[in-house]
Formats: sequence, structure tokens, C-alpha cells
Amino acid sequence: MPTPEEKAAFAERLKFAMKRAPEKLRGSTDLANRFNLRHHGDQPVSPQTAHKWLSGRTIPTSDKLETLAEWFDVDVHWLHYGPSPGKTSPAVPRPRKHDDKYPLSEETLELASKIESLSAHHRYLVEELVTQFYGGPEKT
Repeated sequence: MPTPEEKAAFAERLKFAMKRAPEKLRGSTDLANRFNLRHHGDQPVSPQTAHKWLSGRTIPTSDKLETLAEWFDVDVHWLHYGPSPGKTSPAVPRPRKHDDKYPLSEETLELASKIESLSAHHRYLVEELVTQFYGGPEKT
């Protein structure tokens, strides 16, 4: 049986994983709805259950932990227990590299659609802005 401290620590790791995810999740209802799209278990997760995860009152079962870890691209052990005591890997997941591909989300598709509808000049300006923040290939 997990202690209250272990449950609270799990909740903090879950919130951290959610913040670094490419899609924006606005609380337990978003978490539950999008989790249910990915998890192929017997019963869907309710927003109340997701709230219990986020508030540190419960820790999900192992099958749900695996779905969360795969979704948020983190190690299952890290998500459930925290960093391994014997491992020399970093305590928290590393951010994705610039050349890694992020999974498509509704927000990404909506943004791409909006950019595509801009005039050629405005698309160029958006591309230059992104290049300034994100980096890009050297122009010769």
C-alpha cells in the first residue's frame, strides 16, 4: 500500500510529465478524456479518478501507468517510483531534442492550419520567428 508521501510524489511527477507534453492538458477532465483515447483497458477512467491521481490520493494500476508512461514518453519506473537508486541516469526525463518529431496533437494541427492560411509574406515572417527561437539550418 503506497504511503501518502509516495502518492504525493507520484502526483508531482505526473504533473511534470503533463507540462512537458506537446499537447496542453487543462486538468483532470482533459487528462481522463485523452487518456481514454489511448488506453485499451476494461473500463474508462473518470475525471474524478484522474483528479485523484493529480491530487495525490491514488496511484494508477500498472496497466494505466504503462499507458501514461508511453503517452508522456517517460520511464514507467520513474513515473511510479521516481528515479532508480542504482541508476546513473538523470532524475527527470530530458526534453526532446530539436530534431525529434513531436506527435501530432489537435493544437498542432490547428496551428499549422492557421499558419497555412496566412499570406506568403506572413508565413515567411512566422518561419523566421520560429527559426530565431528554435534554431534552424544555416542560410548561405
